[in-house]
Amino acid sequence: MDTLYGRNKEEHPEPIKAEVQGQLPTWLQGILLRNGPGMHTIGDSKYNHWFDGLALLHSFTFKNGEVYYRSKFLRSDTYNCNIEANRIVVSEFGTMAYPDPCKNIFAKAFSYLSHTIPEFTDNCLINLMKAGDDFYATGETNFIRKINPQTLETLEKVDYSKYISVNLATSHPHYDSAGNVLNMGTSIVDKGKTKYLLFKIPASVPEQGKKKSCFKQLEVVCSIPSHSLLHPSYYHSFGITENYIVFIEQPFKLDILKMATAYMRGVTWASCLAFNKDDKTWFHFIDRRTKKEVPTKFYTDALVFFHHVNAYEEDGHIVFDIIAYTDNSLYDMFYLKNLNRDFEKNAKLTSIPTCRRFVVPLQYDKDALVGSNLVTLSSTATAVKEKDGSIYCQPEILCEGIELPRINYDYNGKKYKYVFATQVQWSPVPTEIAKFNTQTKEMVHWREDDCWPSEPVFVPNPDGKEEDDGVVLTCVVKSDPKDPPFLLILDAKTFTELGRAIVNVDMHMDLHGIFIPQQDMKTETE
Repeated sequence: MDTLYGRNKEEHPEPIKAEVQGQLPTWLQGILLRNGPGMHTIGDSKYNHWFDGLALLHSFTFKNGEVYYRSKFLRSDTYNCNIEANRIVVSEFGTMAYPDPCKNIFAKAFSYLSHTIPEFTDNCLINLMKAGDDFYATGETNFIRKINPQTLETLEKVDYSKYISVNLATSHPHYDSAGNVLNMGTSIVDKGKTKYLLFKIPASVPEQGKKKSCFKQLEVVCSIPSHSLLHPSYYHSFGITENYIVFIEQPFKLDILKMATAYMRGVTWASCLAFNKDDKTWFHFIDRRTKKEVPTKFYTDALVFFHHVNAYEEDGHIVFDIIAYTDNSLYDMFYLKNLNRDFEKNAKLTSIPTCRRFVVPLQYDKDALVGSNLVTLSSTATAVKEKDGSIYCQPEILCEGIELPRINYDYNGKKYKYVFATQVQWSPVPTEIAKFNTQTKEMVHWREDDCWPSEPVFVPNPDGKEEDDGVVLTCVVKSDPKDPPFLLILDAKTFTELGRAIVNVDMHMDLHGIFIPQQDMKTETE
């Protein structure tokens, strides 16, 4: 197992032709682009956590029935500094680095400010995002890196904080029908004014001679003050419906004062993140038309979650589905010291991921009795009115044991049926992928011995009529490194294999990715 998670991978910047077995649909033309950590040892230094590793982009290009693979490390400032010094010199969330020769940090080691607001990494290893006509590698800090999706070359660095005051931003933005990007970030800059910002990156900017950057037109849509000024909530994603943004403030929180002193105390930023099982989880709903928050206070019990599945409106309710845990054991599992050969056998989550559906009544009888359930949709989810006017929500459990959920994005923010996800049970290593029907609760699987599939990406058939008309793509790594990895192509409707593209490389376990249809690619090389 340490061979799969902790071992450094080699990059393959030149395209490698994959061996295609089976029959690929003729309409499948474009690039599957994925991101994840690929280097955990630099010189004699090692990262502590799997999520700290240096970003390795890889892609599968579909062209007239042929498939080409390539991979390339993101040439971030972090990567360049580390490689040049031949050791880890830029801190990541789970690994603090000392001292940093790229910046004369000793000169300002005790200048309080430089460490209160840490200089974060641009090792964007989590996901990819489209903004305007361009593509960016993203992490969870204020930095993103533009990349060329065809060659995987690293281009300019964008710093959100130059345009709006955010220090952290999610790696799971949403796109509206006009192609604008909506994302959320946390602002810890103004001391004592910790807040969450919803911001918009426009899809296009009015052309006046020279093409302007869409980031210059970046706008804050709304801000939500943090419940606790010194303890902002950690969040990895948010939800969106036709008229609302769904933001969950969970009791999995960063301690800003601890972060400010982490460097001097010789501890990691990850140690400044704590889950409080006795706290409430608050639900915030921002009206996209008025840009204001719904004033009613909605909450549920303490939970930890990373991924929203989908959200939609129905008869005066907001319905949203998330994959949630009862504790934060998932992050701790991925410390590299735990990722040893017996990881799959021994690593046991103390909380299994559950797909929970919350049903929140935005329109309800204001004279309803205290203690009454205000949900009128047919669901076992409840929303009970409390004495102080707040509303206590309990979910319906849709299913258990799925993570890294994806949907047909054409149904994002709308009532939908299907979730495509990896299947994990008590071990965090995915061993199969699943298609789950949220309406009938039926689940179908794909699995094969010794296979570890990645997040499944749904690609719609351009002529499709139904929600599951399309294919599901997943990168499959074999637990025996002697067996070559492959890209699996499933018919999304029947969940049966259409084909696979086998590549004889040492492929890394990755995190998230996107499919770029051929027509969305720039033709000119810029």
